[in-house]
Amino acid sequence: SSRTTGRQDLSSALVSRSGPSTLTKLPGRAGWMTTTSPRSHQPDSVLHKLKLSTREACRRFKSGEMDWAVRATSAAAAGDKTPVSLVLGGDGFCGWPTALHLSEHGHKVIIVDNLLRRKIDEELGTQSLTPIKSPEERVAAWKEVSGNDIEFVNMDVSESLPEVMDLIGKYKPDNIIHFAEIRAAPYSMKTPGNKAETVRNNILGVHNVLISMLEHVPDAHLIHLGTMGVYGYGTVDGAIPEGYVNVCMGKKEMEIVAPYHPGSVYHTTKCLDNVLFNFYVKNDQLRITDDLHQGIVWGVETPETSRDPRLVNRLDVDSDYGTVLNRFAVQSALGLDITPYGTGGQTRAFINIADTARCIRIATENPPNKGERVKIFNQVAESHRVRDLAGMLEKISPAGSRVKNIPNPRNEKPENELEVVNQNFRSFGWDPVLLDQGKAQELVDTIVKHKDRLIMNNINPTSFWGKKQADACQEAEPAEAAPAM
Repeated sequence: SSRTTGRQDLSSALVSRSGPSTLTKLPGRAGWMTTTSPRSHQPDSVLHKLKLSTREACRRFKSGEMDWAVRATSAAAAGDKTPVSLVLGGDGFCGWPTALHLSEHGHKVIIVDNLLRRKIDEELGTQSLTPIKSPEERVAAWKEVSGNDIEFVNMDVSESLPEVMDLIGKYKPDNIIHFAEIRAAPYSMKTPGNKAETVRNNILGVHNVLISMLEHVPDAHLIHLGTMGVYGYGTVDGAIPEGYVNVCMGKKEMEIVAPYHPGSVYHTTKCLDNVLFNFYVKNDQLRITDDLHQGIVWGVETPETSRDPRLVNRLDVDSDYGTVLNRFAVQSALGLDITPYGTGGQTRAFINIADTARCIRIATENPPNKGERVKIFNQVAESHRVRDLAGMLEKISPAGSRVKNIPNPRNEKPENELEVVNQNFRSFGWDPVLLDQGKAQELVDTIVKHKDRLIMNNINPTSFWGKKQADACQEAEPAEAAPAM
């Protein structure tokens, strides 16, 4: 294989002469990709097959999407089948931008979602800070701006196995991207009912999908979004590995899944998912990438969602679903106290929302072989200590916010170090977006734009890991807004 490192012009990206498969370094974030050159084709016929105007091709080239042009052009010219991807939970914070990103990169996308996340908003008396449209309006807007169709199916994959089997049998997907789980640790700890429903929804949903895959598409690729929280924090001496560790059991050396130390009912369900995945890979040779153990996601927009206001991603800022950076950014933007839990000495892994979508796409392009063990990637870009993030957001607050530590509603170590191995995605050329003061400022500016939509009733913690934590939080003085400036 040869490696091309020089910048290629648009014509060479769209027109490829005869040749063998080539490992090509392409501009943009996709990095080293294997591309197969078609024997010959004309650029106008390729653009016609892709339903792509010259102007749109130029836009994608200039924005660093050369990898898309080469891969999609080669596939279209060679008559390759368009990959069919089911995005389960595709109306959610991670699912929606991932669905758009896959569609933008040549996938036929079907979103499957029962809109539970929107119903939880109603249950909690809150809403996305950004004004998200209905699924039907979203996919119609995407069709207008991209020319690509995305189907929407309203279905709960945890409820009816026959319906899930019919779904998989109808679309016969190449990829199943599984986001359809109740995802918030605080929400999963809120009440006994929440704990029970989180386990029921998450485990049954995964199992229904596995059974349906086995019956209808045993060669499909299941990609499951996990979480770094399965490992706990401060439990590993050294770097957290990507899924597997070498151990000695008596005199026998073996490689096992890295031990789990989940920190909530939600995180526990992710561990149980992995047990199911390993069984079906061992017993039936399904092809599974689990888990993409993801860090805390920050940000709102991606290159796809920013193309039209109707495509905007949701932004959760409440204490149950708002991730720590988004919550601090809201507090900073609106003059509220910025409230790290406990000492703020917790160190956590982070990833930008646009990189979540990119990593999912990279995973679809690099499936495991049939019979290969479950693939486990650490989907993280960097780590930060929580109090350092609070200090950054205090510094850029346009409304004079101040840091005010409050009792921790969680049962966790007050301080921890965190080192994470993330070489799997790096080996595919992933170059992540990193958080800095400028990126944090962009997030604050977005929040200021939508500040009139903020509902204040659960900015402070309303879910607790136990009575001890609940009593400590309720006795504390509530966080307040900064003085008007």
